[in-house]
Order: sequence, then structure tokens, then C-alpha cells
Amino acid sequence: MSEAVREAIEAALKNVSDPHTKKDIVSGKSVKGIAVEGDSIRIQISLGYPAASWQQALKDEIVAVVQSVHSSAKVSVDISSEIASHSAQKGIQAIKGVKNIIAVASGKGGVGKSTVSVNLALALSAEGARVGILDADIYGPSQPRMLGISGKPDSPDGKSLEPMNSYQIQSMSIGFLIDEETPMIWRGPMVTQALEQLLKDTRWNDLDYLIVDLPPGTGDIQLTLAQKVPVSGAVIVTTPQDIALLDARKAYKMFEKVEIPILGIIENMSTHICSNCGHEEHIFGEGGGQRMADDYKLDFLGDVPLDRRIREDADGGRPTVVADPDGALAANYRAIARTVAGRMSSRKKDYSDKFPSIVIQQN
Repeated sequence: MSEAVREAIEAALKNVSDPHTKKDIVSGKSVKGIAVEGDSIRIQISLGYPAASWQQALKDEIVAVVQSVHSSAKVSVDISSEIASHSAQKGIQAIKGVKNIIAVASGKGGVGKSTVSVNLALALSAEGARVGILDADIYGPSQPRMLGISGKPDSPDGKSLEPMNSYQIQSMSIGFLIDEETPMIWRGPMVTQALEQLLKDTRWNDLDYLIVDLPPGTGDIQLTLAQKVPVSGAVIVTTPQDIALLDARKAYKMFEKVEIPILGIIENMSTHICSNCGHEEHIFGEGGGQRMADDYKLDFLGDVPLDRRIREDADGGRPTVVADPDGALAANYRAIARTVAGRMSSRKKDYSDKFPSIVIQQN
């Protein structure tokens, strides 16, 4: 009898969809156990991404679905998250202390990519992941100001750097090593070498995700990232208007050529919200990010409005996700972060660190 009930429950759970992976929780292999003991039913769920603010809604839906086939059941649901390493470009060595690297690119400056990057990192952390952010814009580093960090990183051995910490995320930027107003008058090879050192010589501590905030364009830094850095996925940030989309499409083509998987498109400044009356208007056009996603069969990860508070929070060193954690804007960023991580969780995993090393000894 209990086996028949278990099978009926499993069939019913196929009706619970996961919007972050676009699969139901059974085919997405999130259901790890169904225990039936009389009228007591226990469901074990393991998500491949952080989802702290969505867990209660998921629990409520599971309980309702189970009780639809077993009305007298006392249902308990245990939900956990287990974030795995995912595959990157072939032949590139993993970065110690980092499971997954997510590149955030725009192709064009001025679309708010750095603001999206820092709020994405903070949102992933708020959802329960261990997160870091690398400011890869050597010429115009902005993360120290946005994260409200001053001072220089420690170097315990004179060779490596300890990441700076702010709001429970680890960060590294050339901005920590130079004065804020000092221009970086460097040629391409020096810039790419600096990026490699910042990434590989930082002592990242057990990160689930490292967000890499790329500079605009498709030049030396982006090429270095593709050739020497194990990127598990890329996110493209654009605004709705056609001029921004032209360069966003170039960024897409670049990642496609270097075989870095694209997790999707985020549309920033999608609407303007008046700070006086709250009126919402599409001042930069409407639906550009969605059209690009449709054209290239990519996922549209979400949109962010042009809101004065986002700019003020970033300038003040307290990005919106931490400045107003319970507000609608933070909830929006957290939904986008869950979707980014959920899409990645559906991709091929990297098991290279699970295999034993083979050592050949000569007698």
C-alpha cells in the first residue's frame, strides 16, 4: 500500500515546476526521497542552486500537491541546496577555491553592468551561496566604491592576496592596489597579466560562485578570460534600446566563438520609475532584451528598472540588495540570481576533482 502511495505522490510531484531550471522537480532530479509511514509523508528536496527566499513557497506547493492525492497526510518537506562545480572550457585548469565562474558582460559601456554584477553577487549570497566578485575592469575599477571597501588586501606570503570582504562576499580589484584617482596607463599585455594575477593569486575561500565583472567590449581582457579562465557560464547585460543591443549581440557572438555557455540575458534600465509620482515609463524602448533572447534562443533572466535608489545605493557603498533587503528591488535581483544559478545547475557538472589521481611509481 505504501509503495502505491509513494508512486502516486511521485507522479503528483511532476506537476511542481521549478521556474529556475524550467523543469519539474522530479525530472530535474530535485526529489531525493519520499518516505511513507502511515499518514506521515516526508519529502526530501535537494536543489542545485541557492534559493533561501523561495523555499517556503516551494514547500507550500509540495504540501498542497501531496495532499491532493492523500488528503489526510501529514506532510513534512526538507529542502536543501547542494551547489556543484560545472564544466568550463576544455583544457583549462580550475581556480583553487572556486567552484563556478560566471562572467558578466555587456559589449557596451554605460548599461549598468557593474551595478548588476554587484547586486547579482550579493543576491546569490543572500540566497545562501558563498560568493566572490572579481572586478576585471583594470582601467575603470568600480567595485571598491560600490562595496564600500577601502584599504589594501593582505599578502601573507608576499605572493598571494587575501580577498577583501564586504557584506559577506569576497572581492578583488585593481582598485584595492592603487589610488582611486590614479589612471591605469597600460598596454594590453600588462592588463591581461594583471587580470590573471588578480584571479589566480587571490586566495579565494571555498566559493560556490565567482562573479567576474568584465569591462565593456570584446578585446584583450575578454579573450584572456576565454583562453585562460575556466568560465562555467556568461550573463549578458543590455538596455532595451537598439544601440545597446547591437553591442550586446557582439558579446553573445564572442562567447559563442570561444565556446563559453551563455546563461541568458538581463535587461537593465527596462523602465524608468519616477521618484516623485511612481509613474513607470519605457524611456529606452521596450522588450529589447526579450527580443534578443528570442532571436538567439537564449533565456531571458529578468529585467531591472531605472530607479534612482539603485544609483544612490551603489554610489553610497551599500548596493540595493543590502541597503533595502526586504524591498521590491532586492526581491527582483534575488529572483534573477536564483534564475541564473538555476540555469547553471541544469548544465553539465564537472567531476574532475572527484576522480582519484593515478600515481606511477618505479621500483
